[in-house]
Amino acid sequence: MRKLLVAAVLLLVLWGGTSWWRHRPLQQPPGVLAPDEPEQDDIEDGAKLQRGDVTLTTRARFVLTARVLSRADYSWGADGKLIPEDLALGWGRMSDSAVLASIDISQSNRFYYWHAKPFPIPRREIETHSANMHMIPADAGVLHDLREVRQGEVVHIEGFLVDASRPGGWRWNTSMTRDDVGAGACELVYVESLEQATPR
Repeated sequence: MRKLLVAAVLLLVLWGGTSWWRHRPLQQPPGVLAPDEPEQDDIEDGAKLQRGDVTLTTRARFVLTARVLSRADYSWGADGKLIPEDLALGWGRMSDSAVLASIDISQSNRFYYWHAKPFPIPRREIETHSANMHMIPADAGVLHDLREVRQGEVVHIEGFLVDASRPGGWRWNTSMTRDDVGAGACELVYVESLEQATPR
């Protein structure tokens, strides 16, 4: 019994170490790595996409290249199956290592948190050039790519902003602007493709 317990502990340590190594932060030199604003083309009458009992309604075509500030994995419950990954993303000066060195960033319970004192850039610029985005993979290939994402790398994402709903009144709506903050400010992104834009 003791040998089995030791073996189980060793396996957990090995799994944890492998997971950390695969997702270890990527160090970047100073400088803006993702200068462009996200591209959004609103859709008047969106298409319906079905994911089990969840209906996704496309609201806008969405394309962005951004630096990964943080990542959070979710596997529990129906929400975790639909949205297995949240990425906190930054662009403009929020993709610059010199700026990010003065900002503490974390994620928890589907939210993205940051703290800076003093501010390396204006507060409003931090708010409008970073966002927590809920990633809905279009297929198993995209899910694999999401699982390989590392903090610090620059990713190029193409897909749609979507609203999600289930029978019975459950709804989860996407933000349609990068100017909002707080609850409801996150984007729901149906990801058709994700590519690493910086070398690993």
